[in-house]
Amino acid sequence: MEGNVTFFVGENGSGKSTLLEAIADKCEFNTAGGGRNNFYDVYASESVLSKYIRLSWLPKITNGFFMRAESFYSFATHLDEVDSTGFRDYGGRSLHEQSHGESFLSLFLHRFKGKAIYLLDEPEAALSPSRQLTFLRIIHDLASKGNAQFIIATHSPILLGYPNANILSFDDDQISKIEYERTEHYQITSYFLQHREKLLSELLREDE
Repeated sequence: MEGNVTFFVGENGSGKSTLLEAIADKCEFNTAGGGRNNFYDVYASESVLSKYIRLSWLPKITNGFFMRAESFYSFATHLDEVDSTGFRDYGGRSLHEQSHGESFLSLFLHRFKGKAIYLLDEPEAALSPSRQLTFLRIIHDLASKGNAQFIIATHSPILLGYPNANILSFDDDQISKIEYERTEHYQITSYFLQHREKLLSELLREDE
């Protein structure tokens, strides 16, 4: 990947999460979600694609985290069962004792640190627009130091707006680089905000 921040975009089923999971497997992260030292299982979290890809590292990074929004509850439960440090890396209390959005931010703020690779599958799932902006700042603080790399599968036009990020589209059965303003996420959101009444009138009108 070029640069410190890369986004995967595309319709559901286009393969972006499958590739992200395969990269996580190659990094030896738990494909159910977590890092190298998180041992627990989630149904259908095994990666088949990882057998067919190879990563090139300069240098190889062994620290990092794979976050799957869909299995984050299971990860939080795993921490409750094994954490003996008082949730030091997660804001000092169980992720289950925090709101969904708070628990995501606790992970990003306290667990993400140092030279590492972070693989995130739809991190915006529990974040309000204002907290997505907070997350952009967290990305910036880590990536601007040159130590952290982010690869993020997302549908969020807010996150995709991160400056100078690489955006890879998985639509049309191929992976290709795309500019922010050309993504469907930007174009549909922008059109909706500028022409909300017209769009809703056309979308919701009854067939004559």
